[in-house]
Amino acid sequence: MRRVPVPVSLPILVVCCSLLLTVSCGMRESPGLPPAPPGVTAAAGSATSVHVMWNRMSGEPEVAGYEVYRGERKVKDVPGDAHMVDVTRLRPSTTYVFTVRARSTAGDLGPPSAEVRATTPAGGAADRRPPSRPARLDGRVLGGTAVQLSWERSTDDRDVVSYDILQGDSKIHSVGGEQTAAVVTGLRPGTRYSFTVRARDAADNLSPVSRAVPLTTERRDGQEEGRPGAGDGTGTAPTAFRAGTRLSDGAYSIELSWVPPRADGVVTEYEIQLDGRPATTLVWGGAPPRGRATYSFYAGREAGVTHRVRIRARLPDGTWGGFSAERTVTTGG
Repeated sequence: MRRVPVPVSLPILVVCCSLLLTVSCGMRESPGLPPAPPGVTAAAGSATSVHVMWNRMSGEPEVAGYEVYRGERKVKDVPGDAHMVDVTRLRPSTTYVFTVRARSTAGDLGPPSAEVRATTPAGGAADRRPPSRPARLDGRVLGGTAVQLSWERSTDDRDVVSYDILQGDSKIHSVGGEQTAAVVTGLRPGTRYSFTVRARDAADNLSPVSRAVPLTTERRDGQEEGRPGAGDGTGTAPTAFRAGTRLSDGAYSIELSWVPPRADGVVTEYEIQLDGRPATTLVWGGAPPRGRATYSFYAGREAGVTHRVRIRARLPDGTWGGFSAERTVTTGG
C-alpha cells in the first residue's frame, strides 16, 4: 500500500495528533485484546430506557460478544453479531453514563469505549395514551447493504421520545423522537426485507406500527472490488466531495472536504484513494464531525503533477460504503 505522509502545517498536525492518539494510544493494550468499540452513542428511548449503539468491529482478534456498562456496573451481554441494545428499568429525569467493551473468542476482554451520556425524560403521571401511527413510511435502496427509510412525524398528547425501526417483527434500531428518517446498514445483497416503524412516548406507550415497506437490496454479481457498479453502496458514499491543492513551505498538500454519509451509527474511519490506489486511512481520534469534514495530506514538491482522488467511509456495520465522486487536482494549478 502506498502511504502518503501528513504535511507539517499546524492545522494538519492537530488532525494528525488525533489520529496518532487513536492508533498508538487508545485501542490495543496487548496483541490478544480486542480494541475498544468505536462510535458508541446513547439516546433515551423512553423515561425508563436508553438505546445504546456502537459500530461493528472486524479483524483480529475475532469478537465473540460485547459487555455494556452503566457506570461501573455491567448491565447487558450482547452477542458479537449485534451492535445495539436497549437498557431498561431506568429512572426518569436521570443522566446515565455508558461504556462498551468487546470480548474475544478466547475470552479476553478489551478496554472500555469512550463514555457516552444520555438523560431520560420526565415520566409524567399515568400516561396511557399511545402516540399516533407513523404515516407515509417510504424507503429506498442504497446499494447492496443499506436502505434509507423516512416517515411522517407521529403525534402524542405529550411528546414522542423515540421511533423503533423493525425488520419483520424484530426491532433493529431506534432514533430520537425529533428524527423522521434513518439509514439501516449491515444488510445482505440481493435480499428482500420488510420494514416498519412505530413511535414510543416517555411512558413506553407504543403506537401501532406503520404500513410495511418491502425493499430488496441490490445484487453484487460480477462487481469488481472498489469500482462503481450495481450494488456498490453509492448511497452510502460521502457527498459534496471537494479537492484542491495548497503550497506551504515549498511543498504541496491535497486539501479535501466532504459531508459524511448518513449511516446507522457513527462514521469514524475513511479510506482515501489517490490515482486509483489506497493512499492513507483516516481514523478520527476524537468525536468525528457531523457536518462537513476536512483533511489534508502531503503531495510532494513538484508543480504540475495531476492526481485523481476519492474517498469512502467504513460504515458502522464494519463494511466499506460507496466511493465519493472522483476529483482531479493539479499541484500548482
